[in-house]
Amino acid sequence: MLPFLVFYAIISLPDSRFPKDQQVHETSYVINLSPDGKNRYRHYHVSEKGKIIEFRIQYEAYLEGQWCAIVRYDTAHGFAHRDVMHPDGTQTKTSFQPLDYATTLTYGEKDLKRNWASYREDYIRDIKRRR
Repeated sequence: MLPFLVFYAIISLPDSRFPKDQQVHETSYVINLSPDGKNRYRHYHVSEKGKIIEFRIQYEAYLEGQWCAIVRYDTAHGFAHRDVMHPDGTQTKTSFQPLDYATTLTYGEKDLKRNWASYREDYIRDIKRRR
């Protein structure tokens, strides 16, 4: 049985990868989305002078004894996009260009918090279909 843990940590610190005068801050936290502790939202972003310059947010589910990333929004590869993960390791990528990073981050956070149960059902259905 998975212990019920609630982990709230909001960290906003100057990012050591950048010179101190650039006013760059890093924020990250994890919140549970369900009372059983088997669904969580992970958030990370970097801002410079109030502007989002990098982010990664994702919905994770505890399935078959391990945490699985199910849907992720991020700025890897130099553009904002969503990756929907599949049990076989493949991903479906959707670009959010020409939206700016802040708009995509806000949209993605709302999407994951509102629709995590549907994403979970789709992922589990995909697992069963592949067996």
